[in-house]
Amino acid sequence: MKLPFSYYQNQDVVFLAKDLLGKVLFTEIEGNITAGIIVETEAYFGVMDKASHAYGGRRTDRTEILYNDGGLSYVYLCYGIHHLFNIVSSVKDEPHAVLVRAVEPLLGIEIMEFRRNMPASKAAISSGPGSAAKALGIDRSFNTKDLTGEEIWIEDHNIRYTPDEITAGPRIGVAYAQEDAFLPWRFFVKGNKYVSKPNK
Repeated sequence: MKLPFSYYQNQDVVFLAKDLLGKVLFTEIEGNITAGIIVETEAYFGVMDKASHAYGGRRTDRTEILYNDGGLSYVYLCYGIHHLFNIVSSVKDEPHAVLVRAVEPLLGIEIMEFRRNMPASKAAISSGPGSAAKALGIDRSFNTKDLTGEEIWIEDHNIRYTPDEITAGPRIGVAYAQEDAFLPWRFFVKGNKYVSKPNK
């Protein structure tokens, strides 16, 4: 069951980041379908969040996508190397987003192994946002895509985690965000080997 647009328009991005754990992220590229279970996310709270690209109402060619209604993809290049996949959420002019940090390979595993040049038994295949995006074939061409379309989408497969199975902690790599760097807006599935930094 593909998640509808209405799902992404929830204005509580922290709730959404946690709720996305267990949802399944799909891509279809040249007829090849790959999918992974989302096991790690981070919430970014728009103009109020010093870690967000939209902090203070910043609007650039790159960040303009964040100001759309939720249900679109925001993909940007980090350190000139890694593509990071974010889910634009909330309503128009409220630039919230959820970063997908890790997925557990589910479908098209051989394709994912080829893209990452490693076996799926290695956690590094899709652990961390750059690796997860590469395993799923997500690059800048996926920026601004409709998440209810045919190229990239998310499904609910009724995978649910209890509160005891989910850990919340500070986001990673946002030291520049001062006090906001300590907000517990990173969520991950306890004990899942594909989580990027399970002990932090």
